[in-house]
Amino acid sequence: MGKYYKTKEKRGYMEYIENKELEEKEIRGIFTDMLKYAPSKICGMLGNVITVPIYTSLFSTEQYGLYTISIAMLSFLCIIFSDWVGLSGLRFFRHHQLEKDLPKYLTTLVTILTINMVLMFGISFIFRDSLYSFFHVPFKYFLSVLVLIIPVAVRALLSQLLRAQLKSVSYTLATIVNQFATIFLAVFFAKFFNMGAASILLGMGVSISLVDILLLYQSEILKVFKFQKVEWKFILPIIKYGIPIAATSLSAWIITQSNKFIMNGISGFSKAALVGVGYGLTLPILMTLFAMITVAAIPRIINLYEAKIDVRPVISKFLGYYILVALPIITVMSVYTTDYTAIFANAKFAEAAALVPYFAFGVFFLAMTDYTTLQYHLANKTHIEFIIKLISGIIGVILNVILIPKMGLMGVGIATFSANFLYWLLSVIIVLPDLNLKFPKNTIVRLIMAGIPTGAILYAIKIQNAISGGIQMIIALCVFYLIYAVIKLKLIKASD
Repeated sequence: MGKYYKTKEKRGYMEYIENKELEEKEIRGIFTDMLKYAPSKICGMLGNVITVPIYTSLFSTEQYGLYTISIAMLSFLCIIFSDWVGLSGLRFFRHHQLEKDLPKYLTTLVTILTINMVLMFGISFIFRDSLYSFFHVPFKYFLSVLVLIIPVAVRALLSQLLRAQLKSVSYTLATIVNQFATIFLAVFFAKFFNMGAASILLGMGVSISLVDILLLYQSEILKVFKFQKVEWKFILPIIKYGIPIAATSLSAWIITQSNKFIMNGISGFSKAALVGVGYGLTLPILMTLFAMITVAAIPRIINLYEAKIDVRPVISKFLGYYILVALPIITVMSVYTTDYTAIFANAKFAEAAALVPYFAFGVFFLAMTDYTTLQYHLANKTHIEFIIKLISGIIGVILNVILIPKMGLMGVGIATFSANFLYWLLSVIIVLPDLNLKFPKNTIVRLIMAGIPTGAILYAIKIQNAISGGIQMIIALCVFYLIYAVIKLKLIKASD
């Protein structure tokens, strides 16, 4: 009997060692993947940074507002009909790879995506009058967006399958090509064909179609994919996982995009353009930068969870890294909002500076929910994420409707920040058993300790007014991270 317990104890110990080795291997893999994804995210961020000054200089406020509304409409339709299929492909790819039934799984995904596209065109034709009045866009822009969704949907599925295969370098290359080809083609069509905001949509269409071909080659899916009989048993898990994600993304769209439509309905395309600039200066840039962590971490965290390993310490660790990267950048952007807007947007959009602090801190909490809501994805309970995001989105819309007529742009900012903060707060309150996160308290304490002297130094520099705001922003970040590193080093030595 004693021998049996010793054997059982030894097996438990060996299993613990194996799990720790696997965890450490995946963490090392996350850092490696982060380095591989870094060029795509940095180039993506730079692409988003240069997009705003290029487009705001190239187009009038009316045309930029029309572009803003068209892109918001595109994201709305993609959320409903395509994006969730790609995310389902990522979530269950490893499972079906282990089960050795990838061809049937891929057939199911392609079938669902094709049916969705047919439904989208059918619904758009039947309810065209209602959709025109809802989106407030001319017919040619409406039709252009519908056609553009086809290559966008293909890209969404293929890029997620590439992530599932952990082909981070290939993903990086495709993202960079897509980003800069779109900008180049948009400028080309605008300059030589005088197409206005439609030039961006056409540039996107050509660029994404080329990227789809590249993704097919990189993912090598054609070597695995063969048309087979659709497995109905695969459909239910995909829909059960994907539909709540689509509903959740739609709620996020309500938080981040509905303000453009409400502003457009009240004050026209010019005011909607200011909201678009405020959005362009914050969410696409910051989310692209911050996604450098999650795009590498999430697939490997899923692998650990599928191996029955406690992933909470890993998620908490990377949450700490996110806060360390995000909070100083967003704080500096908000302090120097006028200078920041003047650097990256044409002078005719200067009013958008009022939105930057609200949108930037809204993005901070929105990006943090990638970590706090991961629990729902791991447990396949994405309906919870949908519910809390829907609540936040509805409150955001109500605040927009109430505040925009009274406060204009300031009302947009307050409503957007409030909705994002509420979404994060609810994700912290509603915790699933065995998936609760511990917040990185040590990182937050060190942030406060480094932030106080940094603020004092910056205040002294600002009083002198001898250095431009852009240079002060760089100095602020360099001083902060230097002080943070010194504090961390001293605390480590003190603990030793």
